[in-house]
Amino acid sequence: MFPKPRYLLPVLAATLLGLAAASATADPPAHAPAHGWRAKHDPYYLGYAGDRWSHDYGIRGGRCDRHEVATVVGAVVGGAIGSAVTKSDDKLVAILIGSAIGAIVGREIGRDMDSSDRACIGHALELAGDGQWVRWDGRRRGLAYAVSPGGGFRSDGRPCRRFVLERDDDGRSERRSGSACRVGAGDWRLIDS
Repeated sequence: MFPKPRYLLPVLAATLLGLAAASATADPPAHAPAHGWRAKHDPYYLGYAGDRWSHDYGIRGGRCDRHEVATVVGAVVGGAIGSAVTKSDDKLVAILIGSAIGAIVGREIGRDMDSSDRACIGHALELAGDGQWVRWDGRRRGLAYAVSPGGGFRSDGRPCRRFVLERDDDGRSERRSGSACRVGAGDWRLIDS
């Protein structure tokens, strides 16, 4: 026999609470940051070329932490920034090296980019999945960027990725496509595609 209606509500509530408790103890979904789980089970992020990175700077969550990236990049003076900050097992941040970004993906997009913006692009190329958008605010108010790495390919034996880069400057948007190849530990260089 079915329970009487007045007993149905407590039975339903107990069932729902049991289901909620069971799902709360499950591992996080692939798209969600793992926070404490990752630190306990796998403190590294696997990069595009197989390197392990200790920080993702929000890339996996879809937002590059430009301020934290700027601190890392600012600690290095001269030389190839990516190589200098990716010593040994303490790889800190990947970066898009070179100053020709405007020549390849557009003068307007490249005009206001600095090393922190190039690091957000490089780290997104290293850690973001195909088609994932990674966004961040530029160095001045009203300026924002977004990058979406795409399919990979090889050029001269190096791993490469296509990407779409957007720039929004106070509501004026521009979108360009480009390609970059990994030329060193954490160094990505734009190529003509």
